Parts: sequence; C-alpha cells; structure tokens
Amino acid sequence: MKRRIMATSGGFLPTDRWTSVVPGETVLKMLELTGKQRPRICFVHTASGDDPAYLTRSYAAMSELGCDVTHLQLFTQPNAPVREHILKSDVIWVGGGSVANLLSVWQLHGVDIAMREAYEAGKILGGVSAGSICWHLGGPTDSFGPKLEPVTNALGLLPFGNGVHYDSEAQRRPLVHELVKTNIFDRVYATDDRVGILYEDEVAVEVITDRLNLDPVTSPAAYLIEKTAGEVTEVRLAPGLLN
Repeated sequence: MKRRIMATSGGFLPTDRWTSVVPGETVLKMLELTGKQRPRICFVHTASGDDPAYLTRSYAAMSELGCDVTHLQLFTQPNAPVREHILKSDVIWVGGGSVANLLSVWQLHGVDIAMREAYEAGKILGGVSAGSICWHLGGPTDSFGPKLEPVTNALGLLPFGNGVHYDSEAQRRPLVHELVKTNIFDRVYATDDRVGILYEDEVAVEVITDRLNLDPVTSPAAYLIEKTAGEVTEVRLAPGLLN
C-alpha cells in the first residue's frame, strides 16, 4: 500500500462569488487516488483555531462532489475521538494558519500520533501552507510574527524541508536558500501558489497545478533546493510527472 501526501500552496480556487471556493486539481487528485466512489474527507483546521467561516467554506466547496465530509475540531475540545475520527477518513486535508500552533495543539491531543498511523495505513494526507509544512521536517513560517522564521519540529513524515507561497511572498525564497546553506535542511521542496507536490512513499512523483491547461514552461511550479558541490542550487519542477 502506497503512502501518499499532497503538499500544496493551494487546494481550493476562488469563484466569482464572495467567499465561495471550489476544489482545485490537487484536491480532486487526492479524491481520485482513494479509488472510492464516495470517499470520506476530513478537514482539520487547527492552524486557524478551527475558524468557523473557514470550515463553512470548506464544507460548501465539497457539496457537489459526492463525498462524505467531516471535520476534526480541537477548539475548545475535540468534537470526536481523535484517533478513531482520523483513521476512518480516506482523505485528510489540513488548512492554513499557524503551523507552530498546530504542532503544539496536535501533540497535546495526540493528533500527531494518529496522523502517523493514518499515513502508514494508506490514508491520503494533504493540506495548504501550514497544512503542507506540517508533514515535512519544517520550513519558513510567519507563525511567530511578520518576519519569517523556521520551524523545525514538524512531523517529518517527509524527511526534508518545505517552502510554501514561494512566488508570492518575498521573504520565502531567500530564507529557504539560507536554511539549506546553513544545513538546517539538506533539501527543501517548495511550491508556488496554486501548486502542489504529490509524494508517494516519501518520493516526489508529480507536480500538480490547481488550474488545468497551464503552460508548463511559464506556469507556477515547484522547486527543489539543495546543495550541489557545496553551493545552494534551485531546480524548477514543471507541472507534470517527475522522473
């Protein structure tokens, strides 16, 4: 059974109606990978403090896709038995917000342990921003203030760093390069907005954009940042299957 994670800087796309969003290709791919006619997707919005409006938008976005939608809420107390609720899901989507707060609260309630078990059991994990960084060793975050700082105590299911919002926030790329240069992370995978990386058994296998039919040469992309011969290098990973 393959272990899969979809780590993104996207997941849902805006519509012409205020606050209304629809699933992008990254989320649709996760549902497809379950192989089920009616997959069970669980939203975990710990990073936003279980913001009710965020949760409402998430439910509404899935309303026409033939899914069973649930959520795991931790504020002010868990709304369901944590391990049981996570393990009965096919897809687990973690929303954005503060990854530092997410990691602390998850540890308190045993969510981190349950997520590891779900990963090994073949549940498809994913998320955006904080919900992307959490699966890695860590990465740059604004959890501590407007100046980005690294978090290095994430779950480590993916044994490298993660950079999100790579094309839209000026501090992101320089800090990623610095973290590789100073050996905080041996390598970092980064994603532009609206882009996700699908990992299978801890290997990056595909770059997926939330919008179809984008030019692979000019579209938002993913990146691999690592040291080569002592120098930090950055390789653009265009949308599509990776070798």
